[in-house]
Amino acid sequence: MNTYKKLFVISLVSILVVSSCKEKKKDTTPLTVKTTGKEVSFYAKDSMKVVGDLYEQNKSQPIILLFHQARSNAKGEYSTIIPKLTAKGFNVLAIDQRSGGQLFGNYNRTLAGSTYKNYSYCEAYPDLEAALLYISKQGYQGKKIVWGSSYSAALAIKLAHNHQNKIHGVLAFSPASGGPMKDCNADNLLKTLKTPLLLLRPSKEMGIESVKKQFNLATEFNHQTYIAKDGVHGSSMLVAVRTKTAVDDTWNKVFRFLETFK
Repeated sequence: MNTYKKLFVISLVSILVVSSCKEKKKDTTPLTVKTTGKEVSFYAKDSMKVVGDLYEQNKSQPIILLFHQARSNAKGEYSTIIPKLTAKGFNVLAIDQRSGGQLFGNYNRTLAGSTYKNYSYCEAYPDLEAALLYISKQGYQGKKIVWGSSYSAALAIKLAHNHQNKIHGVLAFSPASGGPMKDCNADNLLKTLKTPLLLLRPSKEMGIESVKKQFNLATEFNHQTYIAKDGVHGSSMLVAVRTKTAVDDTWNKVFRFLETFK
């Protein structure tokens, strides 16, 4: 073998070795979709035990924290929504807040474990804080997105506002306001919230004066908004059996927003 051929072979071998090393550094963990959640629990700062379900796909991927509406629970409200999120590769933590019940089926495990049963909407806020702290301790490296429904949509906005360096996105489905929310109303946070927000409402709620005011505030401060035609209250606007109509357009809007965090 002459000198030129030897140099060519040595160069080729070197390239293959370097390429092999680079390939080994890549995360080749397959993204297998897990459709069954693992029940988890953790404690809020006031020692309330919070129960939820963790759907872990890959800790390098984004994680969505799901919070349910009044009188409800995670499994009841989100049973048909969670599979669509995990199919897209998102990790999901869905919790039962202390203000909830049996709406949409199943039961609220956090409330079941408490001797006191009449928590207000605002009193559930520490449960959201505890959920955020829990996933932070679990080592999730992807972006963190919070998702709330009705009263918990307002609390999710508050959580994002208080942790703008930790939370990367917010989805707020029919954020509650008014009397029961007077101590945790999120409307006055829209001006200073810098985290990307998508606020969604069904068309039938747009005639309510407080809803129009909230929607206008969100628009004024450059947050994304969406009106779901023929939709229903809260995250249920994504569930066809509850809306009695197609929900594809609303899902498309949600997925376009979520894809920006990948």
